[in-house]
Amino acid sequence: MNYRYSDYSIEQLHREIGVLKEKAQKAEQLGNVSEVQINERKMQVALAYTMHPGDFSAEEKYQLKMEPGFTFKINYINGVFAWGHRINLLEEMYEKEEALPISLLGKKVKK
Repeated sequence: MNYRYSDYSIEQLHREIGVLKEKAQKAEQLGNVSEVQINERKMQVALAYTMHPGDFSAEEKYQLKMEPGFTFKINYINGVFAWGHRINLLEEMYEKEEALPISLLGKKVKK
């Protein structure tokens, strides 16, 4: 069994995403919020490995799929993670740099 998503084939990644989705749904039915969040996060990371990091660029802003109104300005890409800063509705950039799987990034924001 593989333990690193980078070692998975696209087919294995899609299977894993399906398994994680099922686990998240079962956890939700049981009211286990933290387990839902863990499985959703793993799902986003697995999904990121099915995408092309080259589709995202440093110094560009992207919509955040799970957080309407928020954008994310990329400082750099490392593997399938975008490192940068969250920006709120008031265009205020958060001080803390964070890494997000590229699967959480939506459309590029036009300047």
